[in-house]
Amino acid sequence: MQLYPYTEPWDEQDPHANFKADVAHYTIVDPLPTMEGLSRATGVPVPCLIRYVLVKYAASNSEALMAMGPLVLRQMEERIDAAESAGTDEARLQAYEALRQIVSWLQAGMNQ
Repeated sequence: MQLYPYTEPWDEQDPHANFKADVAHYTIVDPLPTMEGLSRATGVPVPCLIRYVLVKYAASNSEALMAMGPLVLRQMEERIDAAESAGTDEARLQAYEALRQIVSWLQAGMNQ
């Protein structure tokens, strides 16, 4: 498998625009030096570490559902509070979109 940065363009209206921006941001950095250093330090082979990281990330959706109270719920409340403080329809629509994306991300792990 070849690991390369995500450089494809996307439309702002794309329902996955935030995720794509995050992927583009984080894939700029080459993860192999970190994996190689961790491998040397622990004795765990690099391919096993990469598999671990991928599975750990994939499982984080389920973990987020279980931990929703302390973290995700707080993030959702912050978006609602910010929209209500602004008091505009535009702010409320932005909060709705942010909440929709959070819920979509949480549901993604359930649709396997």
